[in-house]
Amino acid sequence: MAFVAIRGQDLDKRLGRRMQGAALRAFAKLSHFLPQRSRVTYWARQLRLFTVSMSVETGKRKMVKIGTHSGSFHCDEALGCWMLRQTNKFKDAEIVRTREADVLKDMDVVIDVGGVYDESTLRFDHHQRGFDQVLGYGYNTKLSSAGLVYKHFGREVIANILGLPLDHPDLEVVYLQVYKNFIEAVDAVDNGINQWDSSEPPKYVNNTTLGARVAHLNPKWNEDSSEGVLYNQFLKAVQLTGSEFKDAVEYVGRSWLPGRTHVKAALEARHAVDPSGQIIKLETFCPWKEHLYDLEKELGVEAPILFCLYEDDREKKWRIQAVSVGPGSFENRRSMPAAWRGLRDAALSELSGIPGCVFCHASGFIGGNSTYEGVLEMARKSLTME
Repeated sequence: MAFVAIRGQDLDKRLGRRMQGAALRAFAKLSHFLPQRSRVTYWARQLRLFTVSMSVETGKRKMVKIGTHSGSFHCDEALGCWMLRQTNKFKDAEIVRTREADVLKDMDVVIDVGGVYDESTLRFDHHQRGFDQVLGYGYNTKLSSAGLVYKHFGREVIANILGLPLDHPDLEVVYLQVYKNFIEAVDAVDNGINQWDSSEPPKYVNNTTLGARVAHLNPKWNEDSSEGVLYNQFLKAVQLTGSEFKDAVEYVGRSWLPGRTHVKAALEARHAVDPSGQIIKLETFCPWKEHLYDLEKELGVEAPILFCLYEDDREKKWRIQAVSVGPGSFENRRSMPAAWRGLRDAALSELSGIPGCVFCHASGFIGGNSTYEGVLEMARKSLTME
């Protein structure tokens, strides 16, 4: 009879045998105080109770396992493993790296290997022919293994990170924003989808992305690449991707989302700032750009916002910032006048005719003034001057 069954984990079977032997000796001593006819019943009951008790205790120690592929690793499965470990079901699960079907079939969940996508059996691969899963909600990028895990477990992971119940009204907003700002790029890179439609080569090489940094954790061609080394390096990749994902979730949930209220208020008050309705004033500085694009659509703003005004909390001076044509773009809807760019202080004030000027950036996307009245005048002149 096997009293200990933890499938290759911490408890040695010899410990189980020693405990079994000790229990049997104890039962034997106790049985001498019972009538002869009761001894068989007593022994059967005690052994049954002991077996059940040991099964319950050892069952608590059974470790669930996440299966993924061996060999070189990538950002998507590293992040997918980290996210799974943040769920209640797979918390602190063991990660098994293999391509052997006989091993993978016994895993509790498998990602990025196996050629199967089946939510009901917790198989999440995206390499098989015909796979075309996307997140939905207007996002049409083909999912990687990270995207698949996020699609099915992302809300729970975010709720656990932020300490929110699963029915919290803000959870869906954070879920979609984290996909937009973090997960979608992982999906696109892993599936070889260009960030822009162009046959031209990139103007520069960027080797600082999350995927690139994960790739650099793989052993170099002339380094030890044994399975043990690869496994340890993969665990580093899991922690790297997880740390950055967690930072992204906390930023969206605890900084980006609260700022939405302030940007909405600024948009609704835009005509009080300037009759054009194309200048907004933030009463409290907060991340505003992405809220602005979404809220313009949501509120049906007809004339696009061109400049945002806010006070710099550290320097206690006012800033004017041009609104770019879209998130992540360096092109502005309208820049500050060309004649002002690169000038500072008295020289800028004299040329512009506006007292208190501090600077105008050489690219014309941002400037400053000592007062709100001064920065507002800079914005108003920028509406008409080229």
